[in-house]
Amino acid sequence: MFRILTFSLSALLFAGTASAQISKNGQFRLNLHEVKTLKTGGGTNAPGSSNYSAVKEIVIMGNPSKQGMYMILLEIEPNTKIAAHMHPDQRTATVLSGTWHFGYGDKFDSSKLKELPAGSIYSEVAGQNHFAMTGKEPVIVEITGFGPSGVTYVDPKDDPSHK
Repeated sequence: MFRILTFSLSALLFAGTASAQISKNGQFRLNLHEVKTLKTGGGTNAPGSSNYSAVKEIVIMGNPSKQGMYMILLEIEPNTKIAAHMHPDQRTATVLSGTWHFGYGDKFDSSKLKELPAGSIYSEVAGQNHFAMTGKEPVIVEITGFGPSGVTYVDPKDDPSHK
């Protein structure tokens, strides 16, 4: 079973999606070490990501650009500041590693950031603006939502895909 699991996951990673839907019935199990060894598949302009080059998206299940449930991992480099933006879908998130600084509002405001160490959870309500940053260490966040997803910045000039 482990060999089948390893081969299936490797094949999916090679295909460029990094999807961990490795069984026909949708079952998968990954410990934190396995999560950290996944390779990016969605790129920086993937649906549900922030479009920052310092944020890599890994699709675990589903497809954030299509209707249906999805799960993604965001791997965020140290010292990354993400401007206020929103997503069209309701999302819940868990910080898997590192310390994520997360806030709600229409503009980046460090006084509204809450420190969320590994194990913390938070929500991203559909259509509500939020912002975030990392400190001196990288952060991995798992996000589950119901697509289609996307990203819209409060100030379009803050959207890295337009630069």
